[in-house]
Amino acid sequence: MIPISRPLIGLEEEAAVLAVLRSGMIAQGPQVERFEAAFAALCGVPYAVAVSSGTTALHLALLAHGIGPGDEVITTPFTFIATANSILMAGARPVFVDIDPASFNIDPDLIAAAITPRTKAIIPVHLYGQIAAMDEIMEIADHHGLVVIEDAAQAIGARFHGRPAGSVGTGCFSLYATKNITSGEGGMITTADPVVADHLRLLRSHGSRMRYYHELLGYNFRMTDLQAAIGLVQLGKLAAFTERRLYHAAFFDRHISHPEVTKPQVQPGLRHVFHQYTLRIHADRAEAARQLAVAGVGTAIFYPLPIPHQPYYREIGYTDHLPVADQMSTEVLALPVYPGLSDADLSQIVDAVNGLRLG
Repeated sequence: MIPISRPLIGLEEEAAVLAVLRSGMIAQGPQVERFEAAFAALCGVPYAVAVSSGTTALHLALLAHGIGPGDEVITTPFTFIATANSILMAGARPVFVDIDPASFNIDPDLIAAAITPRTKAIIPVHLYGQIAAMDEIMEIADHHGLVVIEDAAQAIGARFHGRPAGSVGTGCFSLYATKNITSGEGGMITTADPVVADHLRLLRSHGSRMRYYHELLGYNFRMTDLQAAIGLVQLGKLAAFTERRLYHAAFFDRHISHPEVTKPQVQPGLRHVFHQYTLRIHADRAEAARQLAVAGVGTAIFYPLPIPHQPYYREIGYTDHLPVADQMSTEVLALPVYPGLSDADLSQIVDAVNGLRLG
């Protein structure tokens, strides 16, 4: 079976972890600082702050911008639940805006109508590795004085009109095991604002910049040097990993031809990094997934239930019906696209998709 994803960890990562273990400095230390500097350089910003996960990155980014109880944050319903949960954890209220069916990202034409006097921020999600419509989103945000926090958890290395993900608003990245690069678990926040960066560092470490002196209520959301050592090695492999993903996606684009399947659409001026290669299945998706599994191809659904329909969100009063997100949740099916695939794997995947019998 070709799995939907597989982290690529090699001897270099093993050696980096052993070096940290032998150093005796395994908590947040010099490897974290090196990783932050390299990550900031990748994103073209002066500051990057390492944290314990992509979720804590979003949570702290909201707090660092002063967002809390009584505030509203506009975001997409079609994403991993951490995007919305981080807003709730900050004490604010998520406001969901429907998505564009071509990109799967938040529809910028619908954002302005969702803004109220309580709106303080927009969190666009760069879903599957393709950056949201940031020019339009930033124009709206600037006009209304709103903070923009980029949920770039799936988009490290992605670009729009030459600009890296995480370089426009405050960027939040995940380094979970299945992401385009990993530190095992971990996250990163990028910013050009020194005040925000300083606030983030305080928040991630018990509100302290001097040991046992605490300036504000903070958290233990730090990254370890073990994680940073893995992340540094992986960061050095990002360009090669991304080229493989692009090669795989281009192969699928050329060769998948099933009439009941729509392939991903890359928007003009964008560099999609294909965290996921997501099809739309215009027939029986469950049957398509079953047939692909029989053919030895793993698949996954990202995401089967828009956030407002999740049981907890129903429990707290959400009743949103967002027609495009609702429809996409019944159609999307992701194929394996990770860098470790061979040409034989690609051919097997294409043959399995083109051979689907969905009549």
